[in-house]
Amino acid sequence: MPRSVQAGSTREEAADVFLSGLLFFDLGFTGLPSAPTPGAEVWTKGMGTSPGGIANFAVALRRLGLRTSLSAAFGEDLLGTHLWHELSVTEGVDLSRSRRFAGWPTPVTVSLAYDGDRALVTHGQEPPLGPDAMIGEPPPSRAAIAHIGAEPLEWVGRAHSAGTLVFADVGWDPSERWSPAVLEQLALCHAFMPNAEEAMAYTRTGTPRAALSRLADLVPLAVVTDGAGGALAVDSTTGESASVAGLPVDAVDTTGAGDVFGAGLVAATLAGRPLADRLRFANLVAALSVRRIGGAAAAPDLAAVDRWWRSVRDSPGNDDLRSAYAFLDHAVPAAATTAAGPHPADQPEQ
Repeated sequence: MPRSVQAGSTREEAADVFLSGLLFFDLGFTGLPSAPTPGAEVWTKGMGTSPGGIANFAVALRRLGLRTSLSAAFGEDLLGTHLWHELSVTEGVDLSRSRRFAGWPTPVTVSLAYDGDRALVTHGQEPPLGPDAMIGEPPPSRAAIAHIGAEPLEWVGRAHSAGTLVFADVGWDPSERWSPAVLEQLALCHAFMPNAEEAMAYTRTGTPRAALSRLADLVPLAVVTDGAGGALAVDSTTGESASVAGLPVDAVDTTGAGDVFGAGLVAATLAGRPLADRLRFANLVAALSVRRIGGAAAAPDLAAVDRWWRSVRDSPGNDDLRSAYAFLDHAVPAAATTAAGPHPADQPEQ
């Protein structure tokens, strides 16, 4: 087994959100005229790099003002060193629960964006330690984000017992079996946030709304995202149901948009917003993120959210948006409105 190294401060501070999942180095190409074909060379109009995977959640949450603690495997290679510095120093994510492994290569994903969507090519190996072995007893936190799969996660039960709100995420099943056993893990979760394709596949239903109805029987907060189509949700803890439309935006790269949506949903839930406002806020931060390359790198901060809101509020027209997003007058901290200069993620890709 590759040698592991734990880094970080000796005193662990309480976090708003604890996260566990796979980390990737993302390399994205945008503006492809068509899909690559064997024997041909395709020149792109844009390229960028970014922390990916669970880092999309961690960085988005941090930029929205929440203290985040991440448990993830990093290779002791060039890419792993770069990602560790980017997350811990540049973004301020707590990595005291993460590990670096010598001899284990940091996973890499290449994203190819064309025709309004993207294709992914990934290289990686299973981490030397699984989530439960790395985490042990999860740290105190208001919320946690867990990537559920075929194998149940013991740490999720411990977090649930400690009163942490667990938000479950799920990924594409390469086997395409979509085992319903995965959904059994939702008994220990507060929320489940699949996209429409995943939700319909796991519930064996034919529409996003039918999938939502099934999931609402399994978890207190069920949310189904549908890309540019928006999102719909049911919250049995408040008795609310809501469906909101997506925001029109010139998308450059949709990589990580679902993760940024999830981060916005967690942030708005912890802020105690009504369900419709939670969905609108999550939709907004996801829409702002797709204007640039990458997931984590493109995640907006609160100042970017506030600038978008002021541009909508102070421009003629936009009556529907002004009405729907009026809650942002009170949802963005005053400190965010005085941030010096725009965040790079607030600027559309050229």
